Amino acid sequence: MAYGCLALSMSLVGAYVALSKPLVAAFPVLLLAWLRFGIAALAMPHWLRRGVEEPPMTGRTRWLVFLESFLGNFLFSICMLFGVSMTSAVSAGVIMASIPAVVAVASWLFLRERITVRIGLLALTPAHAPASPDAAKSSMPWLGNLLVFCAVLCETAYAVIGKSLTGRLGPKRIASLINLWGFMLSMPFGIWFALQFDFTSVRFGTWALLVVYALAASIWTVWLWMTGLRHVPAAQAGVFAVMLPVSAALVGVLVLGENLSSPQLLAFAIALVGVVLATWPGRRT
Repeated sequence: MAYGCLALSMSLVGAYVALSKPLVAAFPVLLLAWLRFGIAALAMPHWLRRGVEEPPMTGRTRWLVFLESFLGNFLFSICMLFGVSMTSAVSAGVIMASIPAVVAVASWLFLRERITVRIGLLALTPAHAPASPDAAKSSMPWLGNLLVFCAVLCETAYAVIGKSLTGRLGPKRIASLINLWGFMLSMPFGIWFALQFDFTSVRFGTWALLVVYALAASIWTVWLWMTGLRHVPAAQAGVFAVMLPVSAALVGVLVLGENLSSPQLLAFAIALVGVVLATWPGRRT
């Protein structure tokens, strides 16, 4: 069940990474981030309540919640949205395939987790493929790719800090608290752009996509990830980040009409096989 939650969470992240391309074409990035957090905040105020079995939050827990939101929620959204607006969804997915390697190293450094041989082999495998031909059509693909890699670092912090939080707070409360922080952090920028934006120019289909994006990014993916992370080490959970680029690439091809080369397809197939090998149960002694 934990593996299923982690895989589904990263698949949804990859899907909304790709589907955010039409949204960044319709909204300024900082306004889009503020709307995302605001819509999600309206959907889960009841998740803010402390559970019966949860201890009161300490100062360290509050600080971790802020960092989880600032790095893994707010900065990730900004870097990812700006990045995918400058490069293709397939290229963004390929770069994000480096997440398992970065998470494995960070979990060893900060959480002192033991990295198994199979996870280490998956992390050390080159997680890239030739750039998508659609990336060359973007105005500044190199900057977009750099911002996507910054989002990789933010996602790494999200996984490592989230592992520390799951021992203190429930998944629903973590999701609601970090979303509320994201809303507050993006509020000054969101209000500034909202005062100058013509909301009547946005089509109904774009609004519907925005609602789905907000619910997926701030509620479904966070709850699924934190639920799975409670039972799995961060390094092993990071393996499932491979589902993110695969999902993003598939959405880019099937929905956005982008191209997927044969080497990229082979790279993603190998990545999926790597997930199976890295999480296959070992022999019991």
